[in-house]
Amino acid sequence: MKLAVGVKKGMTQILKGSIAIPVTVVEIYPNVIVGIREKDKDGYSAIQLAYGRPKDKKKVKKAIWGQVKKVLKDKIQDKIREFRVEIAEKINLKVGDTLGADVFQKGDKVAVQGFSKGAGFQGVIKRHGFRRGPESHGSGHHRKPGAIGMCSFPARVFKGKKMPGRMGSRKVTIKNLEVVEVDKERNLLFLKGAVPGAKGNFIAIKGEIGK
Repeated sequence: MKLAVGVKKGMTQILKGSIAIPVTVVEIYPNVIVGIREKDKDGYSAIQLAYGRPKDKKKVKKAIWGQVKKVLKDKIQDKIREFRVEIAEKINLKVGDTLGADVFQKGDKVAVQGFSKGAGFQGVIKRHGFRRGPESHGSGHHRKPGAIGMCSFPARVFKGKKMPGRMGSRKVTIKNLEVVEVDKERNLLFLKGAVPGAKGNFIAIKGEIGK
């Protein structure tokens, strides 16, 4: 089973002959397996990974540290993520194992999950691509959404109406990304194309089913 949590470092390109391949660089901090959930015992099958930037133990939340201290010992990780997996996929993994960039190989297909960039509170033009109103001085309708209700029946605003609101910062999953290169010494992955999130954000990487 191939899975890890890394940090998006940015984008670059790799030259292969005369072809430039755009890649996203992901740094994999040591991922330690701190728990394995069994379907017979817990009702579902999953693997729990502890990850995060190394820091002082005093800065780790007590609820997390109490859960992982027996496994981590001298390693300080301040976050936990759970991956749902099939029973057959975690036979070779056990509590205490450390996962890095070396679990992936060049040519692997992976699914990447992260939070997209946040854009704050936006209007309907930027958020949904609405057209703007007349630009003449007599018009009071430049960037407004316009009428949203109904005249008589059912005389209400339907749920899901495209309105102004917070934009971005949503969980996004991109499947079938290719691992172009693996730098085992520096724990770096080079994924073809773009991945969700800003630089410095954590992203979860999981090998595709059957890989």
